[in-house]
Amino acid sequence: MIGELRQEVSGLREQAHRLEIEKTSLQAQAAKHSSNSSKPPASDGLRKTRSLRKQGERPVGGVPGHKGSTLERSATPEHIVEHLPLPQCEACGTRLEPGEYQARQVFDLPQPVLEVTEHRAWQARCGCGHLQQGAFPDEVKAPVQYGARFKAAVVYLTQYHMLPAKRTGELLEALCGTHPSTGTVMNLIEQGRRRLEAPHRALAEALLRQPVVGADETGARVEGRLHWLHVLASESLSWLSVHPKRGLLAFEELGVLPRFRNILVHDGFKSYAKLECAHALCNAHLLRELTFQAEFRQQDWAKAMIGLLCEALKTTRLHPQGLSRSQVEDLRSRYEAVLEGGWKLNPPEPPDGGPGRTAQTDTVNLLRRLQDGADEVLHFTRNPQVTFTNNEAEREVRMPKVKLKVAGCFRTPWGVQAFCITRSYLSTLKKQGRELLPSLEATFNGDDPLMGLDI
Repeated sequence: MIGELRQEVSGLREQAHRLEIEKTSLQAQAAKHSSNSSKPPASDGLRKTRSLRKQGERPVGGVPGHKGSTLERSATPEHIVEHLPLPQCEACGTRLEPGEYQARQVFDLPQPVLEVTEHRAWQARCGCGHLQQGAFPDEVKAPVQYGARFKAAVVYLTQYHMLPAKRTGELLEALCGTHPSTGTVMNLIEQGRRRLEAPHRALAEALLRQPVVGADETGARVEGRLHWLHVLASESLSWLSVHPKRGLLAFEELGVLPRFRNILVHDGFKSYAKLECAHALCNAHLLRELTFQAEFRQQDWAKAMIGLLCEALKTTRLHPQGLSRSQVEDLRSRYEAVLEGGWKLNPPEPPDGGPGRTAQTDTVNLLRRLQDGADEVLHFTRNPQVTFTNNEAEREVRMPKVKLKVAGCFRTPWGVQAFCITRSYLSTLKKQGRELLPSLEATFNGDDPLMGLDI
């Protein structure tokens, strides 16, 4: 009887322990948001978002010395409207002649109309019977067609500003007086994709030569199935591609990351660790996880780690040429001391004798990742070229998410390929200070899309 009661009490204790763990896990899930976890801001609902930046890091308002911009008067206005006074003085009736004037200028859009250029290839017949004919330009292939500037505008609106095909037609009708069909819009997007395929491959090769590259990936539905958009980005280059898989198989079949041998900044996704290159972790992700531990778990060591990482970032900004060896070693020793304090408060669960790893708390798991990945976390202190965060790659992920919010999904494989190829080119142009629409126009005119780019 006593043995049965003891067994029952033991079972109840185990059940209570499991329920306590489950309750803690559910509370943790409810407490997570975009400021203290990897959850996207869109999952926050209507709650007020909170930045990880502390007050005083950047001044509010305009930056001193920033050159503003405003409308400037034109020396050659297209239209002049004269507003003459009455020809007679309102006071005494004397006849008046206009003297000086004040001028005000109004900048406005022209009336919506497309310019039509007709190309005529003349023929001439020689007395010997030979017929000789002028040649049409290579880009003029049909009896009636849209020009390079119009094609560039369609690609620009759909692939950079994320407008759907139907709304693109409506906008062009309002601004240009013509409404291209949805099929025409899609055809022009495909033309742009074909012209930018070779530059897209060249961008991938150029990224292999960059000293530091950020990598990220995000889910996207293509024909109703989950695919992954893969991003590589540096300060001056961007490259996007798509694959049905997220991890190492995708890296190998896309064929870029396995050949990279320099420093890769990422969020710690395990497949990246299998690549033969140097690694650096995105500290913005770690700061969010540490914020959760400090606020929800009441972990003082997490507060100390946040302070240390932010101090290290500030120190590197004060020394853009790099930290001294003693500074790097001091930061590393303080980093290890903070972790040691965390381990004292959160010893890991001993092995339970069962198969597999013993389940640990999220606090212990974070401590282990910070300890095992210390070199990657602090890589930015040893090399001034390494960034503190992975913002370069994560910024490239945001616009595809906007595209997905507008469209819901990519309906065809070629559509998502066209988006990745065109977006890679446009983002690279933007980073290098090039004008997007004129560059697209030149591409449709047959010029080399990479002309003038630093790759």
